[in-house]
Amino acid sequence: MKGILRSREHARVADIVMNTSKADQVEAAVETADTYLTRFANSEIHQNTGEHTTEVVVRSVFGQRVGVASTTSLDREAIEATVRRAEQIALLQPENPGFPGLPDPAQYGAVEAYSEETAMCTPEQRAAGVGEICRLAVKEGLVASGSFSTTAREVMVVNSRGLLAEVRFTRANLLTVVMSSTGSGYAERFSVDVADIDSRQVAEEAVKGCLADSEPGSVEPGEYEAIFEDYAVADMIQMLAYMGFGARAFQEGRSFMSGNIGRKITGANITIWDDGLDPGGAPLPFDAEGVPKKKVMLIEDGVARGVVYDSFTAAREGKRSTGHAVSPLPSVGPFAVNLFMAGGDSCLDEMIAETRRGIYVKRLHYTNPVHPVKSLLTGMTRDGTFLVENGEIVRPVKNLRFTESILGALSSAELISKETKLLPLYSLGGVRAPAVKVGKFTFTGVTGY
Repeated sequence: MKGILRSREHARVADIVMNTSKADQVEAAVETADTYLTRFANSEIHQNTGEHTTEVVVRSVFGQRVGVASTTSLDREAIEATVRRAEQIALLQPENPGFPGLPDPAQYGAVEAYSEETAMCTPEQRAAGVGEICRLAVKEGLVASGSFSTTAREVMVVNSRGLLAEVRFTRANLLTVVMSSTGSGYAERFSVDVADIDSRQVAEEAVKGCLADSEPGSVEPGEYEAIFEDYAVADMIQMLAYMGFGARAFQEGRSFMSGNIGRKITGANITIWDDGLDPGGAPLPFDAEGVPKKKVMLIEDGVARGVVYDSFTAAREGKRSTGHAVSPLPSVGPFAVNLFMAGGDSCLDEMIAETRRGIYVKRLHYTNPVHPVKSLLTGMTRDGTFLVENGEIVRPVKNLRFTESILGALSSAELISKETKLLPLYSLGGVRAPAVKVGKFTFTGVTGY
């Protein structure tokens, strides 16, 4: 079944849902996925998995009462039972006066979201990529771990108002942590097309980083100039999306965007947007409700411009959905999952050269929100933290803890790299981010490694 278009099978499932339903309105979302994963540790492959999954999610509507049920079986009996269960759940719900009804039919933009090479990638091909990393690590006396995954998905959303949306898309992701007895290095690549992933380049980046991170010393916590590689910046943007780029948090006053639309919230050199149709990201033409994705400017030249909406939150403000539902349940709320931060005209070498005394950060780890309205984030540095003095990296330092406002840090952004990197955003989409040098960032503590 691998790589075979399943539209006909999905259409059969959708027909069963439409013909079985007794609700005022009904929606069926059918998703089939083929996911393959090669894991490695101690510089050797220890696990290969392949998983074929299908999920059918039914949303039934009576007036403004909504029920949702799902099944992983494509048998007629299972699908019919799921429809009845969704209807029973809906009839037990109170009226939701804010529910606007299911979306209308729409036109969809074309996206380049599918790669046949990714869909047909074999275990041997993934093993070859992993082998590049492991051989170089062993040659340098290091130990490599990580994973190489490829996924092909097909999604169809149909509702009783005549909406029909369907897409095939693929994703490939190779990441590794290379370790010595005293340090570590990291590298990751993510793309629609597995052919875009250069495993040799991944190996060289991680091994070089690990060798540079040998026997890190200590540095006093405090306020420093800081250089964040694209991995760290992507983590920051992802957390901004989690804390406040969605309309639900915005409307409830839990977002750093609440009350700030039209106001400056970062440095003027910061622009962040969401665009589900941009081939430079992880494109998808529609959301979980089948609504076409629209480009949404979130922060433009440092000014808060807007948030993303699903049908429910859009109706609250008399607006149209921007196509950012990630679930048929209104309680989940919209999420920006195709994020971009504009690059600048700098590079990492220039950032280092322009730093009098600062901290160079490869990536962040264990980041968690502390105060979403203040965009306050806590976490640690990882896999390469270095002290920079007088324009040069002078030595590796042990990982540092921080609790800092991300918008505050971006308000002091001095240099932004021209080059950007696409990285996965949870399992939902992608974020393309540059490296950034900020004038001040407070590190609150040190670790023992």
